[in-house]
Amino acid sequence: MADIWWKAHPHDLHRLTDRVSSVYIERSHLDRAENAIAIINRRETVRLPAALVAVVLLGPGTRVTHGAMQLLADSGTAVCWVGEQGVRMYAAGLGPSRGAALLQRQAYLVSRTTTRLEVARAMYAMRFPGEDVSTLTMQQLRGREGARVRKVYRQQARQHGVPWNGRAYKAGDAFAVGDDLNRLLSAANAALYGICHAVIVGLGASPGLGFIHTGSATSFVMDIADLYKAEYTIPLAFQLAARGLLEERDARTALRDRIAGTGLLPRIIKDVKTLLAPEGVDLPDPEVNLLWDERGNPVPGGVNWSDDFDFPVVDPSMDQTHISVIGPEFDTPTTEAGES
Repeated sequence: MADIWWKAHPHDLHRLTDRVSSVYIERSHLDRAENAIAIINRRETVRLPAALVAVVLLGPGTRVTHGAMQLLADSGTAVCWVGEQGVRMYAAGLGPSRGAALLQRQAYLVSRTTTRLEVARAMYAMRFPGEDVSTLTMQQLRGREGARVRKVYRQQARQHGVPWNGRAYKAGDAFAVGDDLNRLLSAANAALYGICHAVIVGLGASPGLGFIHTGSATSFVMDIADLYKAEYTIPLAFQLAARGLLEERDARTALRDRIAGTGLLPRIIKDVKTLLAPEGVDLPDPEVNLLWDERGNPVPGGVNWSDDFDFPVVDPSMDQTHISVIGPEFDTPTTEAGES
């Protein structure tokens, strides 16, 4: 593996499909131990090869060193700061992608009505196997999807003998309303969003450029997660409710185990790539040091293109809007009394 991530060719990094999907860390100290990540808490110390993990989820009570973050970045491992058990996503770091080809392709598709509608239809086609949706409008697709989801809810309620009074959801606070079953659904969906978010970031696509959803920083995350809810989170919530497992944590841990057992992560990767770059669409190998040129192809970076033009000198110093917080130098270790 290359020493510096921005000089690493994508083939130097472990493929996303070959990695462990996620590692969740809570109330622990995260440090570097050579080429491994050391997870240290009062009970145990666990070492993990950084390059074999797709995303590290840092939960409450977690401390992380600069050395650990450097290793994770060099390894192309995404880092996400999340709520307890990964229920909320607060921030995300860079994933293993080194190029912008998939992101540029996504931006091209979403910014044109015709291509955006084509991708949206492809998403709905994944939910309606065997049906022709190639001529349906977005209004027709939304109506058909609504009917499908209601049917799934009714089937699961009958199968597991669980009362179902409809989906109750409050935007911005999914756990504020609804009965125990609705809270299980919200918790499972939030966990599914986290996994889809990690894959999208890891592939180099944008979580915010959605084709069905729009206006949110996670619109594309919701697009992708909706492909799997009828198969994963909805049946899971009804199964847990039938067994009397009504805690939100029950939904998150059960979904985690089901995702690991069914290999959902490689499937999400394949689906995202198929939607954005279907067969026959070639994405260029990423070159991470190019400069855009309006006359045609990009030109190499790292080259002085001034041609002796006389440009004004700009003072690079920060103004008063920049704030730096820098701690004192570390004290030099001293020898304890009685030691040699």
